[in-house]
Amino acid sequence: MAARKLLRDFWYQRVISSTLGRTRHSFSTSSSAPTASKIPHSSKKGRLLTGATLGLVIAGGAYVSTVDEATFCGWLFQATRLVNPFFALLDAEFAHTLAVSAAARGWVPREKRPDPSILGLEVWGRKFSNPVGLAAGFDKNAEAIEGLLGLGFGFVEVGSVTPIPQEGNPKPRIFRLRPEGAIINRCGFNSEGIVAVAKRLGAQHGKRKLDETSGTSSTSSDDVRYGGKAGPGILGVNLGKNKTSEDAASDYVQGVHSLSQYADYLVINVSSPNTPGLRMLQGRKQLKDVVKKIQAARDEMQWGEEGPPPLLVKIAPDLSKEDLEDIAAVALALRLDGLIISNTTVSRPDPASQNPVAKETGGLSGKPLFNLSTNILKEMYLLTRGKIPLIGCGGISSGEDAYQKIRAGATLVQLYTGFAYGGPALIPQIKVELAQCLERDGFKSIVEAVGADYR
Repeated sequence: MAARKLLRDFWYQRVISSTLGRTRHSFSTSSSAPTASKIPHSSKKGRLLTGATLGLVIAGGAYVSTVDEATFCGWLFQATRLVNPFFALLDAEFAHTLAVSAAARGWVPREKRPDPSILGLEVWGRKFSNPVGLAAGFDKNAEAIEGLLGLGFGFVEVGSVTPIPQEGNPKPRIFRLRPEGAIINRCGFNSEGIVAVAKRLGAQHGKRKLDETSGTSSTSSDDVRYGGKAGPGILGVNLGKNKTSEDAASDYVQGVHSLSQYADYLVINVSSPNTPGLRMLQGRKQLKDVVKKIQAARDEMQWGEEGPPPLLVKIAPDLSKEDLEDIAAVALALRLDGLIISNTTVSRPDPASQNPVAKETGGLSGKPLFNLSTNILKEMYLLTRGKIPLIGCGGISSGEDAYQKIRAGATLVQLYTGFAYGGPALIPQIKVELAQCLERDGFKSIVEAVGADYR
């Protein structure tokens, strides 16, 4: 019964209804033709394709109705690997837009299997069902939160969001280094702005509250227990500044005032390499001034029992030892809630340096960034003496990668480029592999493994 219900929800709503709609449209537009012989050949081919599609759906339904829900769910995730080669043929930014649109419309599988219990943890008073999150930059305008959380991420971070809408840098601005599993981007905070994002987050927040009060939510009790303001999973909101703004702190404060009520945590992005002067905010004095103003703006707002959302800062991987010491000092002095390590790099670590595309300007992400970002993570864990939760980001494409970040000091991890290349099937794979790594080394929880390389 569970498999039949899942089949009905996924296939009927996503495939059958749209296919029948096209069929009805085809019949209605051709009904005025005087004779059948005048039906265009392409229309006949379309009907044959429609019939074949319906046949496949019905045949698929007959098969999946005989399997359990978990098996069917796993099959759906594995099936997404068949789509990856298609995305590889498209322009990088168009493929990204298409992926966000698919997630926004629910045209992606939904994880129905519970996460391994060993992956559950609590950070900032929020309960995560697993530590694997989606980094900012994928869903810049909060269009697909429900679909992305439904994929099984423990948390999803949207943004960066700027106060005023801006187009970002000229296209093309995203470049694949496929053999190296890397991407270079110079998007430049393309954003629909605070107002548009606030409307979407507000609508989702209202829907979530309605589901909770009416008891119509489809999530299980475990999902709700591990959920946040966006439902199952935790929601982070990443704030940026406008390119032409001369007062960065004011831009971030606007984001806090408009979006913090919908966020389980907030991130101040001072490390994108694609906004002129932004990385200068990572200096000791500049960072201290900005963080103090943002904390004051957040704390002066009215909050319920949960209190204000935690405030994190995302830093670059291209920092000297002195820079890291300054950031750690500010983080400890101002009791910052966390750091994300790291953003993209302006360097071109091997083997990416050998790719002709590496000459493009912008920030590099993906596998070549792994060692650089992990080394920065290790340094920051030691400098902060493990007192501040760190999110490890950069080059993760397997459970072993995530595990190395955790042992180096990360409490949570994020991926983006690995997800862009691996698709939805990578998410359950990473979680299973991560659980195996923990069990292999005798850890009973994620928390026990955090910073294990230094204990």
